[in-house]
Amino acid sequence: MYPETKKIHEIIKAAQHIVVMQADNPDGDSLGSALALEHILGDMGKEVYLYCGADIPSYLSYLPGWDRVSKELPKQFDASIIVDTSAYSLFENLVTSNQHTALQHKPCVVLDHHAVEATIPFATIVCNKPVVSTGELIYEIAQQAEWPVSVDAKKMIATSIMADSLGLITEATSARSIHIIGELVEGGVSLASLEYDRRLMMRKSPDLVHYKGELLQRVLYYANDRIATVIIPSGEIETYSPQYNPSMLVMEDMRMTTGTQIAIAFKVYRDGKITAKIRCNQDAPIAAKLAEKFGGGGHAFASGFKIQEVRPFNEVKSECIAYATTLLNNLT
Repeated sequence: MYPETKKIHEIIKAAQHIVVMQADNPDGDSLGSALALEHILGDMGKEVYLYCGADIPSYLSYLPGWDRVSKELPKQFDASIIVDTSAYSLFENLVTSNQHTALQHKPCVVLDHHAVEATIPFATIVCNKPVVSTGELIYEIAQQAEWPVSVDAKKMIATSIMADSLGLITEATSARSIHIIGELVEGGVSLASLEYDRRLMMRKSPDLVHYKGELLQRVLYYANDRIATVIIPSGEIETYSPQYNPSMLVMEDMRMTTGTQIAIAFKVYRDGKITAKIRCNQDAPIAAKLAEKFGGGGHAFASGFKIQEVRPFNEVKSECIAYATTLLNNLT
């Protein structure tokens, strides 16, 4: 049993109104985890409120309940649960809207799997385990605490695991991850149905297909083609993000180029903020180290960072490529 499980159970038991929070970069793991907790806690008689400071991407709208996620915290709640991050920097919209003060005097549970040092200043307890997804962590805690896990909750846990493991193929996927998927299938989850629903929502408009072609034409390669990069300016972020995350349109194509080991997609916003999404191949597990260099974090094969202070973009890009090259050269 995780040593944190008892304390987490005590916090949940004492609370009636609970807000489940995602960071400003929602994905399949964070949303699946949040929805799984909504089902589990709801079946325990709790009132559950879902929060995210950013819009849920349209490609996740195949998950029932995505539209219950709000950008506003409830006026009254007894406890909060943060899923899929331990980084306070990823709650920029929460801080900007001055809603973070409501969390400071309530119990807060952090459930994460990125195995990095937590920076949530108001966290009561942090449970951060090196499993493949936060959904897997929630499943284990639910089993240990004997929480009810309905078929609907199991579907969301399966979605979380499959999303972050890329279909159970990443290095972080363990035998236990695969066993849990087996248990979920035994419990009534149809992976085929989940994948069918996901693929329906993955269909792209003609505009997006043409835009993907434009992005691919702008991909640049460095360090003897080992590093692939693309830059997404603010206008394109604003135009295409409501339909699809622009960087994810091309990350796999970039990563699968012959000789390429790492793909980096930079976004440059109007206010000067810079973000980067990083994906690595199996022979180059450097994503987390690269992101940490710039104040971010993640896994060895998938990570990202955000730079808030105004810096010349070319300076950030050059520094990132140089450090990525050093990390690749130091691989044994």
